[in-house]
Amino acid sequence: MPLLIIAVVLFVTADILLRYFLKRQKERRVRREREAALAVSLRLDFSREALTLKRTDVEHPKARILCVDDESVVLDSLRKILVLDGYSVDTVQTGQEVLGIIQSHHYDFVFVDLKMPAMNGEDVVKAVNHLRPDIDIVVLTGYATVESAVECMKFGVIDYVQKPFTEDELLGLMKKLVFQRQDRIQQQLKPRVHVTQVTELGALAAAEFAIPGGVFISEGHCWASTEQDGSVKVGIDDFAKKIIGRVDDIEFPNLGMQVQCGQPLFSIRQGERTIPFVSPFTGRITMVNKQLRDHLDTLEVTSYDRNWVCIIDAEDLDADLRKLKIGKAAVSFFQSDIDQFMETMRKTRTGGNGSTTTRRNEETYQGLLENLDEKSWGKFVSTFFKR
Repeated sequence: MPLLIIAVVLFVTADILLRYFLKRQKERRVRREREAALAVSLRLDFSREALTLKRTDVEHPKARILCVDDESVVLDSLRKILVLDGYSVDTVQTGQEVLGIIQSHHYDFVFVDLKMPAMNGEDVVKAVNHLRPDIDIVVLTGYATVESAVECMKFGVIDYVQKPFTEDELLGLMKKLVFQRQDRIQQQLKPRVHVTQVTELGALAAAEFAIPGGVFISEGHCWASTEQDGSVKVGIDDFAKKIIGRVDDIEFPNLGMQVQCGQPLFSIRQGERTIPFVSPFTGRITMVNKQLRDHLDTLEVTSYDRNWVCIIDAEDLDADLRKLKIGKAAVSFFQSDIDQFMETMRKTRTGGNGSTTTRRNEETYQGLLENLDEKSWGKFVSTFFKR
């Protein structure tokens, strides 16, 4: 037994050492490749694009950066530090060259020196922010111009680097800026909520959410549309359908049943589970859509329009409608619940700590409730549908 333990320890140790050796080998190989790219780039001629342009591309860059400074020693320092850490870097020495090159090349960041002849840094910042608001701007500044750097924040500058800078200071700043940019882009790529025509619903991507124009949305994620006689059609909205996923059956209310606003109205069944939806109106049930039960697959196209669940003869229509949301208010409500849902889902998956990378595609939303355990499932249902 002791020999077996020693053998296992030796095997694990050897495996760790091998992994460490391979990692170090890879790091040295990548550094040699970046050093070679840096050396080659200094011999290439890019003057056809910009007179003073020097370009260094690396494989799978952490970000693409354009730097402008009239001091070549500063540009050489920026280029070496950033390229060896895995960034692709272009450098030019005049603001005019920046304005031309950003219209034909894509960058994540532009570094701008504030003190330059001909075209000063502040003018470059304003122009870049106008021409390419998608690019993050960082200013390079000396001690005497820190106040000017801060003043540039109102023109789109996200941060500044004070000269002279150390390698650790620059790389620490870049790590922070890259993280912030990626996080902001992810926030911007949140699912879109559309107010649209019913005829356009089927054309939306699965990861997008729809609200037909003129349709009211309740806090419990029922939709409602008023009829000329004062009655209202009620069904489940697009948020509910997408995160519920598969619908096996619908438990309809009884014809003639009297229902109060906020009381259970109908339920969606998924396997052995049921998801109750509360009534957005007080009134009497005058019709149920039994055809929907026979054609549940039509909910995959849209949960609106003909796929209503029941019709209510509302007794206090004006008062109940004031509790619902329509148009921009409905869109804001959807977006708020989507954010809350995804954050709750993230905490559920990580146990309330740690982090995960959420994929921004249709798999993120379709049927997320289906695979939850009973406790989590009940929490989500209570939070989003029973209110």
